[in-house]
Amino acid sequence: MLTNYSNSLELLEAVQREQLYQKLIQQIKKDFDLANIAIEIPSEITPAALKSVVHEKLYVLLVERFDQYLNLLYVIDISESEVKNIKAMDAVDVTAEVTFLLLKREWQKVWYKAKYSS
Repeated sequence: MLTNYSNSLELLEAVQREQLYQKLIQQIKKDFDLANIAIEIPSEITPAALKSVVHEKLYVLLVERFDQYLNLLYVIDISESEVKNIKAMDAVDVTAEVTFLLLKREWQKVWYKAKYSS
């Protein structure tokens, strides 16, 4: 169920409880592919490791390939206003917040597909 989560790990634990974790991983891979960004996510990855992989990738994109970073946010459909509301001061904190926004948006997509398809 979609509710307000306070952090990425809390959100990922909820995804596991809903038994949609693998679908979330697939959705993340799909959207990174659509943005032409390679990301390695093993199918048996833990929630904490998934958060770390996504955070690391976003950090590298923000610091080294900003156009691809912006394109990824567009492909995933992360609200520009949400990104602008981030109060963090350095790139690590910004990408931690964007990781949460990304996971939350991907979870919305997976949840709606699971709920309304069939």
